[in-house]
Amino acid sequence: MFFAFWLAISGWKAADLPVGLAAAAAAAWTSLALSPPTGARLRLNALTELMLHFFRGSRVAGFDVAGRALRRDLDLDPGFISAPLRLPAGNARNAFCALASLAPGSLPVGMDGDALLIHCLDVSQPVGRDLVAQETLFMRTFGDE
Repeated sequence: MFFAFWLAISGWKAADLPVGLAAAAAAAWTSLALSPPTGARLRLNALTELMLHFFRGSRVAGFDVAGRALRRDLDLDPGFISAPLRLPAGNARNAFCALASLAPGSLPVGMDGDALLIHCLDVSQPVGRDLVAQETLFMRTFGDE
């Protein structure tokens, strides 16, 4: 990954490849030395289920947002909801919040204790329930449940 990043920023010059390989190797070694891998295991079946759930939800929400945008009256009931999270503060929670920010029609805007504060285009939609289901799949994918 570090080597791909090197190629992206420096170009594909043959003369630069040895320097890029050395820099990528040094970056990988430093990364592993400063943050050794944890015992977390990626579960591929759960990852597949998470991806299907996410893409299905994104498609439904995307059509909903597009339909609302094309209506004359917009049919919006914007506001904030609070969804409690079970993930502990840290990298896993941050990664989940980044994933949740990709869903059309809702946007995580901050934390309220252990609850995620989300701005929604329509607060009557089951955004909180869907987020809890997605968090469960996320935790199962990375071995936290």
